[in-house]
Amino acid sequence: MLDRTIRALADPTRREILRALREGDLAAGEIAARFPMTAASVSHHLATLREAELVTVERHGRSLVYSLNTTVLQEFVQGMLDLFGTAEER
Repeated sequence: MLDRTIRALADPTRREILRALREGDLAAGEIAARFPMTAASVSHHLATLREAELVTVERHGRSLVYSLNTTVLQEFVQGMLDLFGTAEER
């Protein structure tokens, strides 16, 4: 899980998508409208975030609505702390 998460977070566009989702759920079209790239490129970024389980997606009628998966983010932070330790542990 840690490798997929790091790979997903390595891209600035994906980090910006996650920042946008911090404010609330967004439809795929709303996310795509925020970026100067093709819808296919945004879709690729969203697929990478889904594979890393950083976002979840639900179908609402004809729209796909994305949400931030805070559980995986918390697990990632804990994994990083376990890997590198805290300042008190060093």
